Amino acid sequence: MRSIKFAASTLLVLSLGVQAETMTRDNGAPIGDNQNSTTAGANGSVLLQDVHLVQKLQRFARERIPERVVHARGTGAFGNFVASGDFSALTMATPFAEAGKQTPVFVRFSTVIHPKGSPETLRDPRGFATKFYTDQGNWDLVGNNLPIFFIRDAMKFPDMVHSLKPSPVTNVQDPNRFFDFFSHEPGATNMLTWVYSDLGIPASYRQMDGNGVHAYKWINAQGQVHYVKFNWRSQQGVKGLSPSEAAKVQGNDFNHLTNDLYQAINQGQYPKWDLYVQLLKPEQLNDFSFNPLDATKEWPGVKAIKVGTMTLNKVPDNFFAATEQAAFAPSNLIPGIEPSEDRLLQGRIFSYADTQLYRLGANNSQLPINQARVKVLNHNQEGAMNMATGAGDVNYQPSRRLPYAEDGRYKAVQTALAGTVQQLAIKKQDNFSQAGAFYRSLSKVRQGYLVEALAGDLAKVKDAGTQHVMLSYFYKADADYGSRLTQAVKGDLAKVKTLAASL
Repeated sequence: MRSIKFAASTLLVLSLGVQAETMTRDNGAPIGDNQNSTTAGANGSVLLQDVHLVQKLQRFARERIPERVVHARGTGAFGNFVASGDFSALTMATPFAEAGKQTPVFVRFSTVIHPKGSPETLRDPRGFATKFYTDQGNWDLVGNNLPIFFIRDAMKFPDMVHSLKPSPVTNVQDPNRFFDFFSHEPGATNMLTWVYSDLGIPASYRQMDGNGVHAYKWINAQGQVHYVKFNWRSQQGVKGLSPSEAAKVQGNDFNHLTNDLYQAINQGQYPKWDLYVQLLKPEQLNDFSFNPLDATKEWPGVKAIKVGTMTLNKVPDNFFAATEQAAFAPSNLIPGIEPSEDRLLQGRIFSYADTQLYRLGANNSQLPINQARVKVLNHNQEGAMNMATGAGDVNYQPSRRLPYAEDGRYKAVQTALAGTVQQLAIKKQDNFSQAGAFYRSLSKVRQGYLVEALAGDLAKVKDAGTQHVMLSYFYKADADYGSRLTQAVKGDLAKVKTLAASL
């Protein structure tokens, strides 16, 4: 197997006899091709997943001072990831190169919808973002505590967030608004069921799993591809709060998640998570009743392999410098890990990096919390708060005067394509079966918590049409689930059954 050298290795000697250093993206990852964009075939469109192209254009467009904005509430901690084996047969990604290999990490837990300073007892998916400071640049695994998401296409992300955020008229979050939106998104049934379970209000960040949500690609040195999903499993176990428990906790400590995590770390009770991966060969993608690249779906029945353990052992010295300025983006990838064709992930690759450029500025990768632990070599320049001073007047490539070069070993993997450019929904959606399976997996007590919490918001929906469409989704997922919800909100069960039969 070919050995993979660090990004700063000497890889090419030009005709002038001058040694060239490998160019990198801002996260320190080596560049495979700085001359050609990634396209859908020889005559196809340029792909949004070409993170090097997108970064070059983003940075070029922001070579003048931009604005910055604040981010949602979050809590961060430093730690260490240790690989449990040699997985180089599956991926070139260096954190998995050998058993015992250690990679420093920074993790930011967060809320998704609610603003900075809001109570940590509010129902919300929880962000679980991990920055790996690897020896081939920074890799960000940006996910949630829940394994799936509300939507499957990035086109709907702004609409979804707008519906969940407070009303632009009243500035109050309103179930009439977000259930109006979700009544047009049957694929959200699975995520809504998870969010309204007790897992939607974690008892502790330490007692919370994490998920990459999306499928990615693992690529080995021979160019072989596996689709992969990532899952953090808490060694402390998983625990959520019932609605009554959450109300009691909020009355005593609305910072309960942050306080619990920091107190445990400061007392030497370092929380640990095991990282598991599920793997599919490309030819297995059609073996399911749903599309495995749909972010509203899990991969049931696919074996999970443990690949390492993460320990969080240090609270940041300054909250703003670390937790608030930490910039995570799914586009921060390293050799051996590439995006899948997941439509939501493809949009996040652009939008997350773009948000950080707007929020923190074009040079956010130079902040200590975001700096790669390897040498960064490229010609991105100037902009606000630029602390990297280049030498000489060569700020372009290729050049015979300053021989930065790309390394072909790190080019994007070739993926066969067929079809035409289109704007169509994915096939094999299977919007309800996994939501029903999750409901049936809950104990009777936890089913009761779910029905209580979900009915509490559904009962506030004034439009009977919207309410009964939502009830029909839950009934389609599981008849007992939908019937109990219908009874709880005093709906028309016969109408719910009729609507469900048409789905």
